[in-house]
This record gives sequence, C-alpha cells and structure tokens, in this order.
Amino acid sequence: MSELENLRKRIDELDQQLVKLLNERASCAVEIGHIKKQLKMQTWQPDREAEILRNIVKSNHGPLDDAAVRRLFERIIDEARSLERHIMDAESYQDKE
Repeated sequence: MSELENLRKRIDELDQQLVKLLNERASCAVEIGHIKKQLKMQTWQPDREAEILRNIVKSNHGPLDDAAVRRLFERIIDEARSLERHIMDAESYQDKE
C-alpha cells in the first residue's frame, strides 16, 4: 500500500473510534437528561459547558488550534443538549398522559 492509502485507512479506523466514543458520550447525555428531569434542572448549564471547554482546551496539544477544538466541542455539546432536551420533553409528554 502507498503511504496515502495507509493514512486514509488510519483515518477510517479513527473515524470508527470517534463514532463509538461520540455515541458513548451521547448515552451519558441521555442519562443526564433523565436525572435533570427528575431534579427539575434546566437543560443548559452554562457553567458546566464553560468548564468542559476549559478542560478540552487545556488538554489540547495540537495540531488543531484551541479555537478549532473549541468549535468542535461546542457542536458536540450542542448535540448532547439537544438529546437531553428531547428526553426531557418526551418524559414531560408521558407525564401528562
């Protein structure tokens, strides 16, 4: 295999790992949505989001710069919040029935 093919294969493998990890993270967000619903908490927790972003920027060693990592995680957090909101809304609907 050429170097290009080897690198593309490695990217494909990493993509699979990323999908697995993102879905594991999403499963945690679903559970958090259940807990927030029970505790009557808001979905958006700005202090927690800021803490997450500080932690990921602190652990970033490149080659992506901090702004790029922040943007990626802002999107990941946004999707997790959407899942939480969906869970909380679905449970609210079920509570009314």
